[in-house]
Amino acid sequence: MKRTLIRNLITIVGLLTGAALLNAGEVKIELGGNDMMQFDKTELRVPAGSTVNLTLNHTGKLPKAAMGHNFVLLKAGTDVAAFAMKAVAAAATEYIPEGDEVIAYTALIGGGESTSVSFTAPEAGTYDYICSFPGHFAIMRGKLIVE
Repeated sequence: MKRTLIRNLITIVGLLTGAALLNAGEVKIELGGNDMMQFDKTELRVPAGSTVNLTLNHTGKLPKAAMGHNFVLLKAGTDVAAFAMKAVAAAATEYIPEGDEVIAYTALIGGGESTSVSFTAPEAGTYDYICSFPGHFAIMRGKLIVE
């Protein structure tokens, strides 16, 4: 009886572990941004190599021209302030400057709008994400922790 119980527990743990590994392949994230220049999450966690499907929801009411928001995931080691300064001059590309600092980004959206992006999570580490609309990066920022 005791051996059967132990075998059953081992089987259940194995099945749960396998299911968790299968589910680690795709991660869905909802991120909100408001008219007070704030993301509703400042830390996101994902497994390395997973497919990340991120949806950004602008929960405010102000239009894109006045209070646009986006999600910009930067490569490790990127100087966030320097990137943001380059972004200010990139209005024609929705404040995404030329260069190789970006892993993934969404479109720029206004109040009541949503946008999505899918990307493969990079190697384990900590990565900055920001809103690159002029003046927002100082407040609208967070960390993507890849495990």
